[in-house]
Amino acid sequence: MTRLVVIGTSCDATWIVTRALRGRFGPIPLLLEPRVSRTHLVRQRIRRLGLARVAGQLAFQVGVQPWLTRRAADRIASICGRAGLDRRPVTDDVSALPPVNDPEAQRTLVDLAPRLVILSGTRIVGSETLRATGCPFINLHAGITPFGRGVHGGWWAIADGRPELCGSTVHRVDEGIDSGQALAQVSFHPEPGDDFASLPYRHLETGIPALLMVVESLLADRSVPPILVPPMPSRLRTHPTITQYFLGARRLRALVSRP
Repeated sequence: MTRLVVIGTSCDATWIVTRALRGRFGPIPLLLEPRVSRTHLVRQRIRRLGLARVAGQLAFQVGVQPWLTRRAADRIASICGRAGLDRRPVTDDVSALPPVNDPEAQRTLVDLAPRLVILSGTRIVGSETLRATGCPFINLHAGITPFGRGVHGGWWAIADGRPELCGSTVHRVDEGIDSGQALAQVSFHPEPGDDFASLPYRHLETGIPALLMVVESLLADRSVPPILVPPMPSRLRTHPTITQYFLGARRLRALVSRP
């Protein structure tokens, strides 16, 4: 029986999470799921959000986000350095996995028979996959749920004027979108130099210790009861439009400039 399995996509977050888990718990197989095609994602978004909203999102993602990522390179390196986040691509004990809800992916998990599965950036996992092994699925989510479900939860908390809800959640995975029971939550305050591109690494910096604590308890067969989450609205977040980004960036600058 395999104690732990990580299922993720090829990205910094997956490399960081996998290396952190291996550093604490030893060898862990990494199963890489293929990314959903951009065309498919855009079509899904248009059906759900409408053409105008998606056009604004694409304007941000194509016209602004690459520049933000380049500008934040030194800030990201600083966060990773102080927190010991290793974002080098993982190349050992890595296997390709079909889409996570494919029957072949389910058979792979059954063969591995893990005690615990950790997700990093995968598709929404369906009920058949969740039931395939009988073990818990855990996710480190960049947002305080249920307020910051979906993507960029911390950034949206700031953009919506709720900086106290900027943080990360370790939760059990169910069939919804970041709707499983929260097992740990940790918040952080943005620092000078933080922006849209660096906040994901702040989520990892503060969230990984909570993830390691939860995983350690579950592997030791210690109970990890759901935490009591105060009442808050449940919001499913998507990518900001270009207008939403600039409005949110103004709030972030004001927040980090306070004495």
